[in-house]
Amino acid sequence: QVQLVESGGGLVQPGGSLRLSCVASGIIFSFYNMGWYRQAPGKQRELVASITTVGSTNYADSVKGRITISRDHAKNTVYLQMNSLKPEDTAVYYCKAQSYGKSDTWGQGTQVTVSS
Repeated sequence: QVQLVESGGGLVQPGGSLRLSCVASGIIFSFYNMGWYRQAPGKQRELVASITTVGSTNYADSVKGRITISRDHAKNTVYLQMNSLKPEDTAVYYCKAQSYGKSDTWGQGTQVTVSS
């Protein structure tokens, strides 16, 4: 059974940092492209960053230069390092695993709140 478990969310002041983690189980991690998405209240879920099986990355324009996605194949984990956080980064952050020919798998989400 494929499972993604996110952690690392919380309350942080503007300008602060957080690192989110997503641990995958039940899959051959190296075969999956991974992504972080977020959904703010009343808004659609949007892509934050993605990383392919070979480490190519893609970022939403709104987070470029502030957020870095990475993966550790030995730990079956994908990370999202978030710096210089803004109130508009407040959302539930979700991890997604995607592989050709297979259904996407989503984690349960972790809340990030940026507020003073």
